Amino acid sequence: MAPNAPAWLTARPIAHRGLHDRAGGIPENTIAAARAAVAAGYGIECDVQPSADGEAMVFHDEALGRLTEASEPTASRPAAALRALSVAGTAERIPTLAAFLAEIGGRVPVIVEIKSRYSGDLTLTRRVVETVSGYDGPVALKSFDPGLVAALRELAPRVPRGIVAETTQDDPAYAAMPDGVRRSLANLLHFDETRPDFLSWRVDDLPCAPAYLARLLGERPVMTWTVRTDDQRRHAAAHADQMVFEGFRP
Repeated sequence: MAPNAPAWLTARPIAHRGLHDRAGGIPENTIAAARAAVAAGYGIECDVQPSADGEAMVFHDEALGRLTEASEPTASRPAAALRALSVAGTAERIPTLAAFLAEIGGRVPVIVEIKSRYSGDLTLTRRVVETVSGYDGPVALKSFDPGLVAALRELAPRVPRGIVAETTQDDPAYAAMPDGVRRSLANLLHFDETRPDFLSWRVDDLPCAPAYLARLLGERPVMTWTVRTDDQRRHAAAHADQMVFEGFRP
């Protein structure tokens, strides 16, 4: 096992964006979703986006329109304005990462995915590191962005760090990337730069050589996302050490 990959990374299934149930009034990445996951004993995966004033906000999307009554970019509003927005028409609000972690209080592991625009800007990353440095509980950081994960080697060497990846690369965001960058991401060619403690790989892309070899030879645990069906659950059990799930209870 990688020296900075503690056993808690693979001990409990991880609820994707918390144990959310939008139909039941519990939106993703909210305090309510965190409370539900804690009550059920699951780890929690959450996403962070920056506010206009540099705060780390627990929210997945670059724009506000899917989950709030606003429509502009998430990073265009200061933290106080984001905290005032209703999420999915409920009483839940967009929390800061600090408030989200305070609610969890170390009771279950938290995996924080730092969103990136691949610009080299580490403002959000530094704020996340500052926030988790004062947190007394199991926490790990991950990102799709190798430059960001490489920076975490220096900024937070004792915090487990992971690279999020997929082989298929059918998200429109990949279209703007040079072919060499896409090959590097899909094949883990940045490994010497990032030295991740764990991998977080798309479940439908497993098995694949990078994840297989990192697991076998590099002794890096592989968590896989996002597991929603029985077939994906069986696939995760065969090819990964951990799953990030939603839509059911393991």
